[in-house]
Amino acid sequence: MSATVVEVHELGKRFGDFAAVDGVSFDIARGEIFGILGPNGSGKTTTIRMLCGLMEPSSGGATIAGADIAKSPELVKARIGYMSQAFGLYRDLTVDENLEFYAGVYELGAKKAERIAWAKREMRLEEIGGRLAGVLSGGQRQRLALASAMMHAPEVVFLDEPTAGVDPAARRLFWTIIRERAADGVTMIVTTHYMDEAERFDRLVFLSRGKRMALGTPSEVKAQFGAHLSLEDIFVQLQEKES
Repeated sequence: MSATVVEVHELGKRFGDFAAVDGVSFDIARGEIFGILGPNGSGKTTTIRMLCGLMEPSSGGATIAGADIAKSPELVKARIGYMSQAFGLYRDLTVDENLEFYAGVYELGAKKAERIAWAKREMRLEEIGGRLAGVLSGGQRQRLALASAMMHAPEVVFLDEPTAGVDPAARRLFWTIIRERAADGVTMIVTTHYMDEAERFDRLVFLSRGKRMALGTPSEVKAQFGAHLSLEDIFVQLQEKES
C-alpha cells in the first residue's frame, strides 16, 4: 500500500446547532483516485472546503500532504490543486496565455517553461495553444482547467464535478488523464453525480447528513448497503432520506 497522504480524523463543522459535518474519518493513499460522494446537503462541500484549508473545522482535524488544515492552511493550499465545477479561467485569453498566467501566479520562475510544456503535453492541449479559452469545447475547457490546477505540481488535486456537462468521449479522455496523473503518484480526490464514474474510483466515501455512511472500494461499499444495490441505488436512497 502506498503511503498515506490525506488523514482525516473525526472531522466536524457546526453552524450554530447544525452539524454540517459530524465526526467524519478516512485516509487516502498517495496516487489513489478517491471519491467523496453524497447528495446535496450531505456535508460533501463543507468537508472539501475544510480539507482545502478554506474553512476551519469545529472539531477533529486533518492533514494534507503533511500539512495540518487548521494550523497551516496556507501550506495546505500550496500543496494542493483545486479544479472547480465552474470554468474559472480567462475566456478572453488563449490557452497558452492562461497557462502563462497561472505559471506566474504560482511563481514557477525557471520551471515555468518546463511546466507549461508538461501541461500542454499531458492534458492534450498542444494543438490548441493559440485558441481563445472562451471558444473551447467543454472537454477542452476542463483539460485546461486541470492543467492550470496542476501547474505547480501539487501532491493532491481536488476535482469538483470535473466532467459535468461534457460529452461521453470527452469524459473518457478526461478519466484517462486522471488515471495517468494517479499513476504518477498524484492523489486525485473527485466529486461526481455520475455513478458510472464512481465505479472508476479506487475507493470512495459516502456522506449523508454530515455523517460517513460507507467507506471502501465500490464493491465494498455496495456490500455494506446490500450486494444487489448499485452505487446509483445507494445514492438515490441517501438522497430520499435527506429530502
